[in-house]
Amino acid sequence: MARTLIAAALALGLFVDQAAPASADDTDLSPFRTLSCSCHEAAPAGSPALMDEIHRGMQEGHAAWLAGLPAPAG
Repeated sequence: MARTLIAAALALGLFVDQAAPASADDTDLSPFRTLSCSCHEAAPAGSPALMDEIHRGMQEGHAAWLAGLPAPAG
């Protein structure tokens, strides 16, 4: 019985020793690293026109119909 336990412990030790260490190859951990924008700015930063575009986009986003949800009221 003791020999079986010793053999099992040795086998487990060899198995653990041979296991490859887990590591990430990429140093950029941001989940958004693949997102990009190739659009051109239509209005300068901080301008009223840019703020109007942002508000319009938010309104369109809130008014969008999503599958499985009731249609927006309006």
